[in-house]
Order: sequence, then C-alpha cells, then structure tokens
Amino acid sequence: MAIDNTAPPDILNTKFLVQATRTRRIFAFLSSFLFLLALIFLILVEIGSLSARRPVLPSIYFIKLDLTNVIPRSVPNSILINSIARTLGLHDFYQVGLWNYCDGYGNEVTSCSKPQKMFWFNPVEIIVSELLAGATIALPVNITNALTLVRVASHWMFALFLTGACLALPSALLAPLSISSRWASLPLTILTFLTALTTTVATVIATAMFLIFRKAIQSAVDSVNIQAEIGIKMFVFMWIASGAAILAWLIHLAQCCCCASTRDVRTGRRKGRRKAYNPFGRGTQVGATGAEEKPRARRRWMGKTV
Repeated sequence: MAIDNTAPPDILNTKFLVQATRTRRIFAFLSSFLFLLALIFLILVEIGSLSARRPVLPSIYFIKLDLTNVIPRSVPNSILINSIARTLGLHDFYQVGLWNYCDGYGNEVTSCSKPQKMFWFNPVEIIVSELLAGATIALPVNITNALTLVRVASHWMFALFLTGACLALPSALLAPLSISSRWASLPLTILTFLTALTTTVATVIATAMFLIFRKAIQSAVDSVNIQAEIGIKMFVFMWIASGAAILAWLIHLAQCCCCASTRDVRTGRRKGRRKAYNPFGRGTQVGATGAEEKPRARRRWMGKTV
C-alpha cells in the first residue's frame, strides 16, 4: 500500500535536518572559506618585504622608491654625483613593507631593516644616515607634508591590519555555528563586521596614503629625482582580503533573517528546503519497499489507448 509522500518527516532525524538546512550550511561554510581566504592574504600583507632571503617576500611591498638618479640631470655633473652617492652607501631603491623596509641595487633586494612595531617609512632619515652622515637634507614642502601623513596613517594601518588578521581566524572557525540558530548569527554578525571593518579601513588607509605619497614625490621631480612605484601585488592582496571579508559579513547579516536554521526546522517556524520533505522528487510514492514510480497516465493516439 502506497503512502503519501507529503506525510510529515521525522524532524529529529539528523539526515533530515542536514537536508532541510542545506542552504544555510552552504552559506555558512562559504563564509568560513571567505574568512580563511582573507586571513591568507592578510598574512601575505603582514609578511611582505619582511626578509630579503625568501624568494617571494621581497616582491610584496606598498611602494618602491627609485633613487638611481636622485640628482636631476639639470644639475651640473649629475651623473658623477649620483655615482658618488652610490659609492658612499646610498642604495638604488627602497621598498616599504608593513614592518620594515628593504633596499638593494639594480633589481635585486640585498637587505631589509629590522622589523619594528608601528613602523613608518621615513626616507629622509634613511638618506641622511646612509649618505650625509647626520647632515640635514632639504626637501620640497609637499614631500615633508606627505611624510607627516605617512607617519600618522602608518600607525593606524599597522594596528588595523594586525587586528583584522587576528579577528579573521575566529570568524572563520565560528562561522558554522550560525547553522544551529538565527540567534547565533547575531554575535557572529558583529564579530564578522569588526573583521571586515578593520580590514577594509586598513586597506583604504594604505591605498590613499601611498597614492598621495607617490603623487607628492612625482610632483617634486625637478628638485629631487625620485621615482615612486606602487606595489601591485600588495594592493591586490589587500583588496582581495577586504572583498572576501565584506562578502562573508554580508552572508552572516543575511542569515539573521534568511535561510532556515536547525532550530527553525525543529520548532516548525520554517521548513527549510522542500527537497528534504520529498527526497524522491515529484512523481514518486513511498511504499514499504522504498520509492515506487507512479503509474503513467494512459494516452489516446488515433482512437487507441496506449
């Protein structure tokens, strides 16, 4: 005897609950993956230019300053002066990471400074210490003002990137808890919002700060011939981490009101996926021996029943 497949299922059955909350599970694990992705790229941001001996790290930097021809060609004997400057210890380029800076000659990074907390890059101090032996150096006003901005913004950027990386790990590990109840999504939404906020604000600060710094340097090319290059890899890593964190937070925000949780299905507030209530699909009946096909309706063709 066939049984109607619309009969209420056993809501305490684990397999049924997994099927009924499958949509929520997919989004919960997707958000967990996105936070792990954000964490990976935040770690790459954190360790960029940290060491000159690693094969990949030297290529990850915020900005690169080329001082190969620091004395403009308009100055008499500029080629000779630039050669003397290099002989006295001035490197061809300096590139900035989150914890320190690296320098080198040609296209090769030869050394990196010691990592420092709340690090900020001060090219004037570096040039004075390496070339002029404690003497002062006169720079255009726009570069001096840019250095003041770099010092303040670098401290905020450092703290926010570190906070974002620390919050990304628990956000990834705790994301599956939202499957059990929509109430669990509320504290998770707050946690993931803080993760996305700190990561995104740090990325925006870094982007704005180094773009302004590059513009200030390029505007003073007549007096100080320094070429500034933005680190594409670092910027891509930052924005991927921010985008992943924002998308994961939006998923948790939507889960506060969307997608049936395990508690919703158990209490009957929401049913969840329809397929969980009809696992064999339409056109089937559930009997004692399992799924049975419904007899097909006979059709008439040229006056005959087939």
